[in-house]
Amino acid sequence: MKKMKLWTAAALSLAVAAPLALISTSVSAAGEKYILVSHAPDSDSWWNTIKNGIALAGKQMGVDVEYRNPPTGDIADMARIIDQAAASGPNGIITTLADYDVLEGPIKNAVASGIDVIIMNTGTPDQAREVGALMYVGQPEYDAGYAAGLRAKGDGIGSFLCVNHSIQQPTLGERCRGFADGLGIELGNSMLDSGTDPSEIKNKVKAYLAANPKTEAILTLGPVSADPTMQALQENGMAGDIYFGTFDLGEEIVKGIKAGIIEWGIDQQPFLQAYLPVVVMTNYHRYGVLPGNNINSGPGFVTADALEMVEKYAGEYR
Repeated sequence: MKKMKLWTAAALSLAVAAPLALISTSVSAAGEKYILVSHAPDSDSWWNTIKNGIALAGKQMGVDVEYRNPPTGDIADMARIIDQAAASGPNGIITTLADYDVLEGPIKNAVASGIDVIIMNTGTPDQAREVGALMYVGQPEYDAGYAAGLRAKGDGIGSFLCVNHSIQQPTLGERCRGFADGLGIELGNSMLDSGTDPSEIKNKVKAYLAANPKTEAILTLGPVSADPTMQALQENGMAGDIYFGTFDLGEEIVKGIKAGIIEWGIDQQPFLQAYLPVVVMTNYHRYGVLPGNNINSGPGFVTADALEMVEKYAGEYR
């Protein structure tokens, strides 16, 4: 078996057990209950890996872990979900911080009520401290974008289109800004507000490339935008000819890398973003131990020569 190669900004490895189908666990040796609240809409399959992460952590640690999210991805709805989660009296809340201005209040209120909080996936370590969370587990988004920009610059890229499927989420825009800075160019109007409808994304990408034929590269921010962008490139005959990098992994992204359509995928390791907070919080509550630093789960660049294990677990644990 070929050894998988993963180049990461923060080297972190974890042996995982066999896949689980659970979203919520019910074995609770010490009675702990944790709730993970995300900003993801129901339609975003990327978060299935998060659900697998909390399921395995809950089973291994013997705690109850529940996943909650706003069905449409509405951040105001997410704020209400955090309030409701806190009111239910869990031992801890694990939550994304997709929009600091909207979510700061509910998170601070949860902390003030005596509930421990860990921020994961979105937000920053500084923001986690500001809201009173124990720590942050995730990928520094600007730094990941910057690293991707440096890589693309080394490959001779000087212009790009960033397909942003969630323009209302400030942290996603940091990926585009970091990429532009890594290239050493202004972001300008290179960030496309694509929305989440696959047909609209495909058509908007095709229209942008038709209007800007000198575009040298495309950056997508996850499967929601990457999958229809691949369709756009296949329809306009540019698949494999234009430099294409993406954040995150998924079944279609892995196929795109394997086919030579996508140069690389940035793996922020969402499994670890879900699994580690449950383990950390459980040990904190049982034994009073807590890592002294925040945990960077990425970025890592996955390329065609590093796909064996990634392909095996794409959409499940990768």
